[in-house]
Amino acid sequence: MNQTPNNSPLVATEMGTDYSAYHHHNKSHWQPKETSESFYYFAYGSCMCPVDLKRTFGENTHEYVIGTAVLEGYRLGFYRRSLRRNCGALDVVPDAGAKVEGVLYQLPWRFSDRLDEREEVPRNGYRREYVTIHSEGQVYTNVRTYVVIDKLPQELAPNDWYLNVVLRGAVTCGLSEDYCWNLFNHMYQLQLQQKSLIAVDECA
Repeated sequence: MNQTPNNSPLVATEMGTDYSAYHHHNKSHWQPKETSESFYYFAYGSCMCPVDLKRTFGENTHEYVIGTAVLEGYRLGFYRRSLRRNCGALDVVPDAGAKVEGVLYQLPWRFSDRLDEREEVPRNGYRREYVTIHSEGQVYTNVRTYVVIDKLPQELAPNDWYLNVVLRGAVTCGLSEDYCWNLFNHMYQLQLQQKSLIAVDECA
């Protein structure tokens, strides 16, 4: 169970209690890592798009969106080769001076295993990481996200399909304009670099 600070007026007394309805005096949310009914999930890649996430769960996910969110102290990178898409896939890596924008969900617990499967957890692709997220003027602790286990030594470009899904999620869900532009430019530059390397190899 997640322990509340000594100065918190909220005392955790029961396993599985959902504390999301309570606010600490500094407007933080305090809750166990994951309750028996739901869990908080920070999406920063293709899962930002509720339409794409519907393919995994088989039902609409718009109602589970809390809002846009920020993960501080991390940056994005394409350090995973997606087994399904055969291209670079997003990861987050610690970086004290950076931040990652994304979408915060509160998902029903019945989605947990399918989300793990999507993120290739059973195949040691990603693992769960619990982070602090800022969203809609609140602070959420112990939020689930996913990070790559065996990271590539350098970034691998996404394909066009993955680029479009990620960008569509970022724009549709209302991430900041600067962030969306930087995200697109990052992906596009990786694609250009990859095409240049392929051209050099073909001429060699």
